[in-house]
Amino acid sequence: MMALPYITEHTGFTGTVYATEPTVQIGRLLMEELVNFIERVPKAQLASLWKNKDIQRLLPSPLKDAVEVSTWRSCYSMQEVNSALSKIQLVGYSQKIELFGAVQVTPLSSGYALGSSNWIIQSHYEKVSYVSGSSLLTTHPQPMDQASLKNSDVLILTGLTQIPTANPDGMVGEFCSNLALTVRNGGNVLVPCYPSGVIYDLLECLYQYIDSAGLSSIPFYFISPVANSSLEFSQIFAEWLCHNKQTKVYLPEPPFPHAELIQTNKLKHYPSIHGDFSNDFRQPCVVFTGHPSLRFGDVVHFMELWGKSSLNTVIFTEPDFSYLEALAPYQPLAMKCIYCPIDTRLNFIQVSKLLKEVQPLHVVCPEQYTQPPPAQSHRMDLMIDCQPPAMSYRRAEVLALPFKRRYEKIEIMPELADSLVPMEIKPGISLATVSAVLHTKDNKHILQPPPRPTQPTGGKKRKRASDDIPDCKVLKPLLSGSIPVDQFVQTLEKHGFSDIKVEDTAKGHIVLLQEAETLIQIEEDSTHIICDNDEMLRVRLRDLVLKFLQKF
Repeated sequence: MMALPYITEHTGFTGTVYATEPTVQIGRLLMEELVNFIERVPKAQLASLWKNKDIQRLLPSPLKDAVEVSTWRSCYSMQEVNSALSKIQLVGYSQKIELFGAVQVTPLSSGYALGSSNWIIQSHYEKVSYVSGSSLLTTHPQPMDQASLKNSDVLILTGLTQIPTANPDGMVGEFCSNLALTVRNGGNVLVPCYPSGVIYDLLECLYQYIDSAGLSSIPFYFISPVANSSLEFSQIFAEWLCHNKQTKVYLPEPPFPHAELIQTNKLKHYPSIHGDFSNDFRQPCVVFTGHPSLRFGDVVHFMELWGKSSLNTVIFTEPDFSYLEALAPYQPLAMKCIYCPIDTRLNFIQVSKLLKEVQPLHVVCPEQYTQPPPAQSHRMDLMIDCQPPAMSYRRAEVLALPFKRRYEKIEIMPELADSLVPMEIKPGISLATVSAVLHTKDNKHILQPPPRPTQPTGGKKRKRASDDIPDCKVLKPLLSGSIPVDQFVQTLEKHGFSDIKVEDTAKGHIVLLQEAETLIQIEEDSTHIICDNDEMLRVRLRDLVLKFLQKF
């Protein structure tokens, strides 16, 4: 969602964006924080010549290895954020959204974050599921809706965990014990994080851990321009939370324990390090702040303040950035660095369980998931393994999905349905012929009764365009069945035809009446009577053929 303003404001986009309410509100907070951090440190001048490939090659790493730098953009403004958000239409889980009558789109809970969604795109007879950023673990959001993904023709799968070998529960335990160890030794703990998401779970774990670890006197500071909104929003999105958090709302209790931490002054939040924070600040303490890349935001200040002492610890919990690259500009660094990446998204074991459960006909996923990671090429368990094998794609590749639209749903008007007379042609199978006008609008098809032929009036009026509806001709009955050749020949003989020869052809039979110089071609889907200008004979033969066929 962080990229939304680039799409809606700079590409001539005129469409609609669909998102759930928490996605919009939390997305707004994340973008607001980003804009705020960037605008605090305005650049004196802009440089773009370095993006030239010949110059980029000469730059130090990692700039010389950066991909597609020509597409890099300056950060958007708050005005563009608001404009992008104004184009969003809010939707709820399991709400069916009609797109031009052609397909229906439905968001489902993905279990990863507040309001995060998987999407189903379906027509009447086909179904594509898009699964991205999903979690089967029990955290604060509503659990993942798996049942609705069943019977998919194609399941597009992306956004799996970035660290398949790390167990989130183990990482949270490590986070708490390292934090306690540092604080007991008189050091400070810095947690570079986003203002929403995993931080809610970390604060909850710490809430349960504080008293048992004897940390109740240690202050926790959450510093972000949107800290206050983030903590408050998480408490009001009750219907998007997991069941036991929803029930607390009716008690009434706040669903998250960070409300109690704030009341008891154990957790304090500030928009920045200036102002109130500098008066209240006391050490040792634990600080949650952004940005996890360590390139901007208040985290830079704390890295410089605490980096010189080995008593302090920085704990990385966000999996988005390589912690070694994040720390590179601060080296040499005396403070301890702990890497506890917490990524609750699906790992490969959970994916194979999910695929067995929902059984899609085809799976489509990024190429990286169809082979083991380059650093662990022997780990065949770290890839998607399904039958038939997953179709893979690369960035910006166009894929033809492996299914065709074969059927279209057509509604029939009640008065037309009323006039149909089904005839049983086989036990349990009835047919009825329909003459109707097909009316199509917004990809919806309706069969309407044909117009009645109008009586011509005396006056010569000019025809209006609407008078051009075709008149319905009286239709000949349809024929079905097959003609048994032996019986047919016997019937011909009974009716006075002699000298009859039967020849077999690739498609059926030819019956030759040599005396009458006539032949009858009998094929699976047609019968031809060929005779020389003898209309009476043709009609006689036609009536004999019709005796063997059913009319309706």
